[in-house]
Amino acid sequence: MNKTFPILSAGEAAALVKHGDTIGFSGFTPAGACKVIPKAIAERAKVEHAAGRPFQLGVITGASTGKSLDGALAEADAVAWRTPYQSDPTLRKAINEGRTRFFDLHLSALQPTVRSGVLGPVNFAIVEACRVTPDGEITLGAGVGAANTFLRLAEKVLIELNDYLPDLTGFHDIYEPLDPPVRREIPIYTPHDRVGTATVKVDPRKIVGIVKTNTPDETGGFDAPDAVTNRIGENVADFLATQLRTGCLPASFLPMQSGVGNIANAVIGALGSNPGIPKFTMYTEVIQDAVIGLVESGKCTFASGCSLTVSKEKAAAVYKNIDYFRDRIVLRPQEISNSPELVRRLGLITVNTALEVDLFGNVNSTHVMGRDLMNAIGGSGDFTRNAHISIFTCPSVAKNGAISTIVPLVAHMDHSEHSVQVVVTEHGVADLRGKTPHERAALMINNCVHPEYRDILRAYVKLSSKGHVPQTLHNAFGMHLAFLEKGDMRKVEWV
Repeated sequence: MNKTFPILSAGEAAALVKHGDTIGFSGFTPAGACKVIPKAIAERAKVEHAAGRPFQLGVITGASTGKSLDGALAEADAVAWRTPYQSDPTLRKAINEGRTRFFDLHLSALQPTVRSGVLGPVNFAIVEACRVTPDGEITLGAGVGAANTFLRLAEKVLIELNDYLPDLTGFHDIYEPLDPPVRREIPIYTPHDRVGTATVKVDPRKIVGIVKTNTPDETGGFDAPDAVTNRIGENVADFLATQLRTGCLPASFLPMQSGVGNIANAVIGALGSNPGIPKFTMYTEVIQDAVIGLVESGKCTFASGCSLTVSKEKAAAVYKNIDYFRDRIVLRPQEISNSPELVRRLGLITVNTALEVDLFGNVNSTHVMGRDLMNAIGGSGDFTRNAHISIFTCPSVAKNGAISTIVPLVAHMDHSEHSVQVVVTEHGVADLRGKTPHERAALMINNCVHPEYRDILRAYVKLSSKGHVPQTLHNAFGMHLAFLEKGDMRKVEWV
């Protein structure tokens, strides 16, 4: 069936959405996220609220989005509930103040959860595309996320057709596994393998309109590396090079996964410049600037991800040499890019960022002082729990030294000591594998803790020298309380 789809303004598209609808938006980070329809929905919400009428939506995305989606909708108080991940300051404030309901999910679990019906029906899929055919064949943008599942399940579909993008056909590998009890293995055995389709096919009768745009992704550039991020990156690279030399890693190396942000970008850059690291592949969720540079140089021979989250300059470089990158990059749905099955099968080396780590390797990656949400768990759990080597990185201090990121006990735990194998700060590496709790605490203090906090934490350990774990419940959150009450963890007083 071929169909001519209505060409709508953003306002006309927004008018189709009703209060109480659940919308599945495309994108994974700002890459591939919608930009003009959400802003128009936000403006409509303001009008409805000014007239005294309710207007709020359930919002599901692949991960975080851009200011024109999460930011605009949050500013208009148009988000009733949100999952699985966000990074917008306005939305974060609404969540922490209890005005928006938010529930966290491992990113690999989002698509099966949506398919199960637990979140209710998806009323609209609103997705960015670079190409749409009259028979409903859609080529997505630079981020896949969960768009294929939203498109299949949604009652209605709106498409932002973005002329800023080149034809990205060939970059995507769209594969949706069956659900239990008939699920089979995902037939991916190397990062290069493609097992799905280049496009998403939907019933054209569901497409109720197309909004044309010409807008780049709202991905910002990365901060210039500083002494701390550079040193963290070098420590990770040196550790892995040592693992190679001692035979703890195969000589061919293993595929890499890296989280999102400036530290992750620095780690990938350091791997590229370390002569002890051979050419490698990546099987990750977010492909960042440093990866593009390594693909250009040949140090990274292939990168599989869920989104192309790069600066405008790097995006321009990719689009200018698109055929070169089309053969070296693949973008997959998040339940495939983050699949625990594939992480374990491929033997990934995973590198993610922590908010805080305790002396025994438990990691908090989501909640400041155990209470206020930062972003969410994202894909770090998918990768950490199934990695061949799982690494967490963080600076040793924050707030100009008033906070130690290494604490006696994390105030919120996302990743337990049973999953976290290696911790790296700018001061060094703590390889926790095969170590008892007492040995772990000593390694963390000697290798990773900032010098100003080493004696403080040694004193803590001495308070409870008996037992399998040197932990004292009276003092476990003493450093957190010192910061909350006195503004500085160094002012802790053990009792």
